Amino acid sequence: MRLLVFGATGQVARELRARAPEARFLARQDVDLTDPAACAAAIATSDAEAVINAAAYTAVDKAESEEALALAINGAAPGAMAEACAARGLPFVHISTDYVFDGSGDAPWTPTDPTGPLGAYGRTKLAGEERIRAVGGVFAILRTSWVFSAHGGNFVKTMLRLGAERDKLTIVADQIGGPTEAGDIAEACLTIAAALAADPGKSGTYHFAGAPDVSWADFAREIFAQSGLSCAAEDIPSSSYPTPAARPGNSRMDCSATTAAFGIPRPDWRKGLARVLTQLNEGSS
Repeated sequence: MRLLVFGATGQVARELRARAPEARFLARQDVDLTDPAACAAAIATSDAEAVINAAAYTAVDKAESEEALALAINGAAPGAMAEACAARGLPFVHISTDYVFDGSGDAPWTPTDPTGPLGAYGRTKLAGEERIRAVGGVFAILRTSWVFSAHGGNFVKTMLRLGAERDKLTIVADQIGGPTEAGDIAEACLTIAAALAADPGKSGTYHFAGAPDVSWADFAREIFAQSGLSCAAEDIPSSSYPTPAARPGNSRMDCSATTAAFGIPRPDWRKGLARVLTQLNEGSS
């Protein structure tokens, strides 16, 4: 399958490149994500048989002061991509986020639950989802959470850096979710793209997150344990670590529909963490 991927240097895009090196990857210098027409043209003039959007504005806190920019990238661009894909009958896989929910309660969110983003980032990602669904083509919106990898900036790499410098760190313990390794997300995107090509009736909104659900503090403890760091993690509430953008307290995701439709089980993030640590160690040796 000839793939066109929006994104080249992000966590998921880099993992996609490792698994589908023959795909065409569009970096920022190749297409302006703030220009919906340019995004649509890239699809219209390609020989792609499926499109994956692994590009996004992901600076959660900065989005509070740059919502217009975030909306262009996370809202308008995916809508234009979906329209261009629908015009050619191409499957379109788009990555979204748990931030479209308000984080209330403690039950895992299902794809059909009411949304209610707490901040600009979540609002712009939800706008993208709504535009894709409105087009009505062949698509899968894949909401995921707490992405980590050996690339770029993420919680795992931050904990490794700070854990090597300090004896103790205070970590938020009242936000619960499923850490998800970018390689697992890339695998899921490829599987879903192929499945949509074979059965367009599987179009819809899906969830994909690592298991088991944990707090950020417990995630940190596992990072320290697997990496051999003696740093301790002390539980604190979110109120003790204020940020410009509010974070959802409950990011648990019900992924059963994804398993039923595509045969993709929730991945064990602890195994993904072990792979990432191995990659980081090999990269530093």
